Amino acid sequence: MINRAVRSALVACAAGLLTAAGVVAGTAGGPATAAAAADCSNGYVALTFDDGPNPSNTNNLLNTLRQAGVRATLFNIGQNAASNPSLVAAEKAAGMWIGNHSYTHPHMLNLSQSQMSSELSRTQSAIQNGGGGTPQLFRPPYGETNGTLQSAASALGLRTVTWDVDSQDWNGASTAQIVQAASRLTNGQSILMHDQYATTIAAIPQIVSGLSSRGLCAGMISPSTGRAVAPDGTSTPPPTGPTTPPPGGSSCTATLSAGQQFGDRFNLNVAVSGTSNWTVQLNLNGGQSLQNSWNASVSGTTGTVTARPNGSGNTFGVTIMANGNWTWPTTSCRAG
Repeated sequence: MINRAVRSALVACAAGLLTAAGVVAGTAGGPATAAAAADCSNGYVALTFDDGPNPSNTNNLLNTLRQAGVRATLFNIGQNAASNPSLVAAEKAAGMWIGNHSYTHPHMLNLSQSQMSSELSRTQSAIQNGGGGTPQLFRPPYGETNGTLQSAASALGLRTVTWDVDSQDWNGASTAQIVQAASRLTNGQSILMHDQYATTIAAIPQIVSGLSSRGLCAGMISPSTGRAVAPDGTSTPPPTGPTTPPPGGSSCTATLSAGQQFGDRFNLNVAVSGTSNWTVQLNLNGGQSLQNSWNASVSGTTGTVTARPNGSGNTFGVTIMANGNWTWPTTSCRAG
């Protein structure tokens, strides 16, 4: 027979393991425990998976997310949803949030506005018909967006969102590299992953463990702000640090990282640190031009391009037409 002291120790240990796995315990109908809430002390991030549902892997993804005790946002391709309605229903039943990722995954900016609208509306219908509810989020294929596409999305009640961290799973990243990419996530950010890769599935438990060790929890993407918030969508994520600029208040840093690359253009992600009120200048190289941008207010298309915050946080992205010049632009950043 186990004595009372040993039994108490075992119960405490089990509770700690549940908390570390992101499982929130509480009384029936009551609030979560204070200990569980403290695990999210540094905020929420969004785990996102594109290009499903896929008969070969979606169930593996759902099972792994359930085992890890987390929910994720799944951006479904419409034709995949139409072909696999039972998987859409399984995604919903597993508690996942389902978003719109276009019907055929084209380069949307090559389409007319009516074609854009058709891609989006057919996907809405396919997901609804599969029992996935009505998506409120749209992730453009390849992260390519502009005002015309965002207007088409808005007309259907969709907020356009991209990502803050690219796992590079689509580019052959190993499980360890995917886990390392997730280690860069901070409060409010989202990571791009995909439904169909075994390396990505294998990374999920390690990603969740790493988030927990940093006081971060998996949450949903707010349709209002496009940023990650608590799973109930109502809690305000805690601040990540001082809201005033650092001593001196006159400098900041803009760090470039690679996004997807295509035959004639490439995406870059820009992360700003030092202040939340910034002006970043990208000095494009000869022949290059800006095709589109997201998560910032950007002016200029050639030469010096200027970006300022638009309420979407301190990370933004750009698509640059190379015109034979694949050298990244230089950057400068100033507060204010």
